[in-house]
Order: sequence, then structure tokens, then C-alpha cells
Amino acid sequence: MDSVEKGAATSVSNPRGRPSRGRPPKLQRNSRGGQGRGVEKPPHLAALILARGGSKGIPLKNIKHLAGVPLIGWVLRAALDSGAFQSVWVSTDHDEIENVAKQFGAQVHRRSSEVSKDSSTSLDAIIEFLNYHNEVDIVGNIQATSPCLHPTDLQKVAEMIREEGYDSVFSVVRRHQFRWSEIQKGVREVTEPLNLNPAKRPRRQDWDGELYENGSFYFAKRHLIEMGYLQGGKMAYYEMRAEHSVDIDVDIDWPIAEQRVLRYGYFGKEKLKEIKLLVCNIDGCLTNGHIYVSGDQKEIISYDVKDAIGISLLKKSGIEVRLISERACSKQTLSSLKLDCKMEVSVSDKLAVVDEWRKEMGLCWKEVAYLVSDEECLKRVGLSGAPADACSTAQKAVGYICKCNGGRGAIREFAEHICLLMEKVNNSCQK
Repeated sequence: MDSVEKGAATSVSNPRGRPSRGRPPKLQRNSRGGQGRGVEKPPHLAALILARGGSKGIPLKNIKHLAGVPLIGWVLRAALDSGAFQSVWVSTDHDEIENVAKQFGAQVHRRSSEVSKDSSTSLDAIIEFLNYHNEVDIVGNIQATSPCLHPTDLQKVAEMIREEGYDSVFSVVRRHQFRWSEIQKGVREVTEPLNLNPAKRPRRQDWDGELYENGSFYFAKRHLIEMGYLQGGKMAYYEMRAEHSVDIDVDIDWPIAEQRVLRYGYFGKEKLKEIKLLVCNIDGCLTNGHIYVSGDQKEIISYDVKDAIGISLLKKSGIEVRLISERACSKQTLSSLKLDCKMEVSVSDKLAVVDEWRKEMGLCWKEVAYLVSDEECLKRVGLSGAPADACSTAQKAVGYICKCNGGRGAIREFAEHICLLMEKVNNSCQK
């Protein structure tokens, strides 16, 4: 995450990434942020996610998959679905990050090398962005490392800026933590309480706690940023729920973050439905795509026992699993795998077969999950996934990309993902 502190850009880059010195000329602006003269326009609020390619801890962390979605994808989805912004941008210096940003529907500003260093601040990059976007009046700087952000939070902050006249608003979380002074040899040999009386320790329910920045976002008006501040003027905080305050940069590791996101993350505008059918490709999902032929010309296939466990896990949860293949696989060979799944082979029209299965079970499309196959099916199902080694076209079309390869545990991983999501669905139904 880019550090948030006061700073100033010394050089900038145009949208095509060619460095140039100084700021481009600004357009004439009216009091409400419109350009030129004449009819006034409402202030332009732009979401800006800073995502440089360099990372000291995890290489290309901003697009590393978290719960099957690139990390930056979680905040882009929230920003775009909020409807609070006139434009949503990613500022980056890396081609792969640019491709992911565009895939999610964001616009891209190619930042210069001068503001992409380890020593560069968020303010450096934001000022550079504003130098090339005179139409922008307010910047909502959203951190890519906050994957549990929800659209409603962004909508409320946008209202605070636009309707209540705040110059800057930043996110905080309430924590109930007692603080003590640090012991320093030669300076302070004993510790002292900083925010409590040890003789009268309050119960959690009797103490309001304290507010801490959680780093999810910093909204500020242009004039404030151009003076060198992200926080100032008529200033307010926005308190986020503790379960939504996940900061991967600071206090949480990847496996824990995945569990938090699966439980508290934002999955899109459409409400999740209970999955009742999973359709898997045989080649490339159940198997790794390799075919072995015995001396007597019989076809032999292999699969990972972890995937068989995944199928069993789904069945125990009441979810049907069916297998499909374009090839003329031997049903006798497949039945010897003892997976107890209905299978269809030599399928030329997978959409028709899956649709027939769906109708047979009395399901809507949102109750069907698909592990990589026909693109038309992927567009319709409620949940889609692809193994880590699936083609790039398939990976772009699905909602979850596995860490495991096909035939090497991808079905088990996707099965566990489905079970976690179904737990989320059941919990929401009980509220």
C-alpha cells in the first residue's frame, strides 16, 4: 500500500506513460467544478485505487488472488457497484495490473516511475493523477488492500462530501484496546497506562473504545490535495464495521483474510442463492488433461483423490455433482473411478445438456455452479470457477480462480469455496 502522508509531485507522467516535467495547463473551472464558462456542473467525484507493481512482501500483491478474485478486484467491484463515482480509476505502472483493472471495468492512469518508488507517497501519485484530469473535483482514494469494503460505505461518504460540505472524510474502526507507554532503558523504566485506570478497568460494554484509521479510504477535495493534504479543512471520519476493516498490509495474513472475505466480503449486486448443482469438466478439471493408453489400446485416466473427497463433501451437503466432456470418454473407465456421479460424454452442445439437467432438477440458473467449460454456460450460472492452469479466456469469464491445477485438487478447492459461500447464504437467511 502506498504510504499516506503529506508530499508533492516533482514530475508527472501523461496517460501513455511518457514522463514529462511540470504540470500540464489547467482548464478554467467554475465554483462547482465545471470546466469553462456557462452551465455549472455537479462536482466530479473520482474513485482512485493506487496499485503499483512493486511490493516488498508479496510480488504483485494487488492482483494476487484472494478467495478466487484478484485483490484489487474486491474494491473495484464495490466502487463500481456503489454508483457514487463519475469515474473509477486505477493508477499503476504495471501491465498486468492494468489488464486486471480494465477487466473489472475501471479506467487506467499509467503513473510515472517518479511516483512508483518505495519512497513515493499516496499524495505524490494522487497529485500526478489530478494534473492530467482537470475534470476531477474530489478524489476518493480507496486502498486495494481493503477487500471487505462494501458499496454502502462509499455511498454514505460520497453523500457526506457532496451534501454535507466536508472537505475530507476518512475511514476509521472502533477498537477496544488498552494502551500502555513503552519502556525505554535510560528514559522510562516502568510502563504507565495511557487510556485506562488499572484500578477501575472498564468492561467492554461499558467503554466506547477509541477510533483508529483503518486505511480503507481517504476522500478529499482537489483544493485540499493541491495544498498537500489528504486530511484537512472541514474534516470528518466515517466509522466502518469492525468485520469489514480488513487491511492485508498491516494486521492480517492471506489465509485469514480469505476466511474474512468469504464471510464478510461484498460479492456483487445480485443476492447469492443456494447452490444445488455443480457441473465439472472431466478433461482439465477432474483430470489434468493427460490421456494414457495401455498396451491393449485401452484408455487410462487418473485423478487426484482430493477431488474425490471434494465431490463427497458436496454430496454430504446436499449438492448434486455431474461431469461432462466433449470427448468420447469410455463410461466404463469413468465408472471405475467410483465417484457415483451422473456423466455425459461426446457432448457438442454443453449449454443444452446443462440446461436439461437444470430443468430436470427444477433449478434456476443461479442455483447452478460450473467449473470451467462452455462460455455461454459460465455467463448464466450463479457461481463459476476455473483451475489455476485454465486458459486465460476461461479465467477472465469466471468468478473464482483456483490455486490448484486441473486434476490436482481444483475440484476439492472449488467445493470448499462453495461450502463456505453456502454458509454465508444460510447465515444471511437466518438474520
